[in-house]
Amino acid sequence: MHELSMAQGIINAVLETADENNATEVNEVTIEIGRLAMVNPEQLEFILGVLVENTLVEDAKIIIEEIPVEIDCEDCGFHGNAIIDDKDHYAPMVKCPECDSFKIEILNGKDIIVKNIVIEKPEGE
Repeated sequence: MHELSMAQGIINAVLETADENNATEVNEVTIEIGRLAMVNPEQLEFILGVLVENTLVEDAKIIIEEIPVEIDCEDCGFHGNAIIDDKDHYAPMVKCPECDSFKIEILNGKDIIVKNIVIEKPEGE
């Protein structure tokens, strides 16, 4: 289950950022997940809920946003969001919505990004 390692990496990054900023609590974490990141958002959210126990992130609101797949089509020149056939979670097919070509360059939609962290600091900082 690679969601576990992804979740651990996210929590480590959030805790490290909180520590660097002398946070007393993390109130909110926004995570962007690309459609091609091969991560199940529901599983990730569940695992994050377990991993944050007894940490500064325990009571934080976790927001997960999906990033669409953005492409450039080599055949027709289309630039924008792709059509994704993700019947097979492990090998989704990405094609151009204009000409149905698979000759595309993927520009966005493969990453997992901690977009925003809202923290509380001690009084006077």
